[in-house]
Amino acid sequence: MGAQGTGKTTIGGLLAERLGVAFVDGDRLHTPENIERMAAGRPLGDAEREPWLRRVGETIAARRGEGGVVVACSALKRSYRDILREYEPELYIVEPHGSIELVAARVSARAHEYMPPALLRSQFDTLESLQDDECGIRVGIEPAPDEIVATIVADYVREKVSENMTGEL
Repeated sequence: MGAQGTGKTTIGGLLAERLGVAFVDGDRLHTPENIERMAAGRPLGDAEREPWLRRVGETIAARRGEGGVVVACSALKRSYRDILREYEPELYIVEPHGSIELVAARVSARAHEYMPPALLRSQFDTLESLQDDECGIRVGIEPAPDEIVATIVADYVREKVSENMTGEL
């Protein structure tokens, strides 16, 4: 989860490959109306995001029997992530983060089919970082993507092991 340009797609694709599960780019689940709105430089409001988040949640739930899925999805607010948890209560969330200056430099150096750089500020303004009671990890975007993925996998394994531990060691 996170703003555009933080590496969600790159990290997500590598993570899915490492875990041997499918990868889905949540951008592909937007309606044509949402894409048109963003392409025009207008940020999505909660009303436009909710049906999209439900499609993302349905995608996650549908892949549960396949060993899971990695989905790149902005999910900028806690309430958005809560919608996703309705479909997968044990959702593990990765929040790649960096300064707006670093992310803006990355965004200006890439081409996105409909997400203009002008929307970056609104995403940073909307962003509610991962909270302590949410299952997941916040990772800096400065290291190489492979290093970020190794950090994520190590944290995920540590979290799953601690969940499954019973009794004293």
